[in-house]
Amino acid sequence: MTPLEQSPPPALDLAASPALSGAIHGFMGRAGGASAGRYATFNLARWVGDDPAAVAENWRRWRAAYPRLTVATVAQIHGAAVHRVGRDWNDRRPEGDGMVTAEPGIALGVFTADCAPILLADPAHRVIGALHAGWRGTLANIAGAGVRAMVELGARPASIRAAIGPAIGLCCFEVDADLAERFIREIDGAAACARPGRPGKAYLDLRALNRRLLERAGLDPQAIDEVGPCTRCARDRYFSRRAAAGAATGLQLSFLALHE
Repeated sequence: MTPLEQSPPPALDLAASPALSGAIHGFMGRAGGASAGRYATFNLARWVGDDPAAVAENWRRWRAAYPRLTVATVAQIHGAAVHRVGRDWNDRRPEGDGMVTAEPGIALGVFTADCAPILLADPAHRVIGALHAGWRGTLANIAGAGVRAMVELGARPASIRAAIGPAIGLCCFEVDADLAERFIREIDGAAACARPGRPGKAYLDLRALNRRLLERAGLDPQAIDEVGPCTRCARDRYFSRRAAAGAATGLQLSFLALHE
């Protein structure tokens, strides 16, 4: 056994949503892992510069908690491509920012550190989806693309429940005013999700924008939940690229799976 494996792992830090109570899911926090420094402590991303042994130990602890799940992820590129995941997925990581499946036992996982993780479930038709929504993906309507991909697997928008996890909040997501104006032009109701900032700047509510896109895709507003705080404000609990001021940092995993 390596030194990382000698002590029993602490309980995983994860938040859940009552909207997804019929599915296995969680929005991971950064506590309870083996990584150190700017990756402290539960970083599961292998490509951000963290110690590979620490990342492997973090995955060992996650799999110890969910031994019956197979994890599917994509190489996130801030777009709107959504992939269908089946039993033949194996260790593929195609480029994209969303996944859907009707297969039980497969955990769809997305990584974030300020972007919005969106988990979707249609319990009546047993179809789920997981999306990574940064500002580019939000403008590209990754939320609508995810709903459409679920419908292709048999879901119905009116039956889909959604949870938008910890992400940077209106309080901290400052962008150029020109970009905020683009959101207002392209997304109905986006003006209510923005407020003025410093000269030439504005603040956007990334989760509220994606909520509007989910509603536009046919979801019942009452079926959309928001989980957790602003990641930049809660940097002690969640990884935040804004809080890291451009330095490398870890990523937290949000995941969703159907019961067998």
